[in-house]
Amino acid sequence: MPVLSKPPRIKIFEALGSIADGRVEIVEENDSKVTAKVKSSTGEKTYTVIVDLNSGAVYSDDNGTIHRGYIGYPIIAVLMMKGVLPFEGKYAEVLKGIPWKTLNETYKKYSVVEEIAFKQARSKGVYRRHLEAFAKRVLGELGRLELKFDESLAKQS
Repeated sequence: MPVLSKPPRIKIFEALGSIADGRVEIVEENDSKVTAKVKSSTGEKTYTVIVDLNSGAVYSDDNGTIHRGYIGYPIIAVLMMKGVLPFEGKYAEVLKGIPWKTLNETYKKYSVVEEIAFKQARSKGVYRRHLEAFAKRVLGELGRLELKFDESLAKQS
């Protein structure tokens, strides 16, 4: 099983936004295994996420995880909801309603989309440096977790 790499920083912000938007639903929990459905920011797709909290094996059918080999925002969101990763409700709230997919496709540069997110957060009273520090903390935790992509989890569900 390949170890997934750390995602681009923006994926931490996307995960926070998806939680605030109510797009993450835990559908089943058995022992250490959690299955969730995560809707995309446009609502056109629903990703399946399966996490084995004991072994660190994960599955998600989002593009970042499947095609780029990094921990996609749906996995991050589920791990935040389960308390495995840090979560800050006030940061999630200021990132609520951002059309991530549309912005990513329009600008094709995460740095530009991050600036838009930082501007929205600032208008709601949260400074960029706080979001950046939080993202750094989450990325550090992700590096320690060594999550392994396991496609067989999808077949077991």
